[in-house]
Amino acid sequence: MWHDLHKKAFVFPKETENSYVSLKTQLRTPLKAFTVCLYFYTELARTHSYSIFSYATKQQPNEILIFWSKGKGYIFGVHGKQVLFQSPENTQAPTHICASWESTSGIAELWVNGKPRMRKSLEKGAILGTEASIILGQEQDAFAGGFDRNQCFVGDIGDVNMWDFVLSPEEINAVYLGSTLSPNVLNWQALNYEAKDMHTKDFVFPKESDNSYVTLTAHLTKPLQAITCACTSLLT
Repeated sequence: MWHDLHKKAFVFPKETENSYVSLKTQLRTPLKAFTVCLYFYTELARTHSYSIFSYATKQQPNEILIFWSKGKGYIFGVHGKQVLFQSPENTQAPTHICASWESTSGIAELWVNGKPRMRKSLEKGAILGTEASIILGQEQDAFAGGFDRNQCFVGDIGDVNMWDFVLSPEEINAVYLGSTLSPNVLNWQALNYEAKDMHTKDFVFPKESDNSYVTLTAHLTKPLQAITCACTSLLT
């Protein structure tokens, strides 16, 4: 079943080894290039390493991996090999990333909030498998499993799109600014997925009622001296 998740996000509320989202796609030919873009928001950066995007095959659990390594930066893995894009700190603000790789040249690129990092060389000549388990929220040490709660993601992930080619700098900037560019591997606005112990950040109140509501729980460490509230209605 396909879902339009525009203006929505997957919410990973706590550390666990059994909460994740499995993204479904049907690749007809092996991948010789790709671009993955997504937004994420977490407060873990200063305290934990965590998985952002995990694409595994039965032959290689780290066929594609995007991972935040505490104190180091972004790890980008292809076909079991990895390169590090150093970043001293991932801020607690929402972050947009795009990661791309191309087999012929072996060039791997990472863009953070619309800005490119230095290009790296990674697995030139490799071809990536089509029978894939694509997981958000956990890092796969085995096909569709081998999860470790110490590597899990806590926070929000949204706007996950994937293409079977390398986007140009102009296209990546357009995606960062909100364009979709018709992704042909994973499309956030036509996504087939399975969620386990998960939520989407979208509250629906279907009818007039005096007993339908949502309770929001905050954990404040000190009294409030100022406050700003904001919300978005999806009514049209």
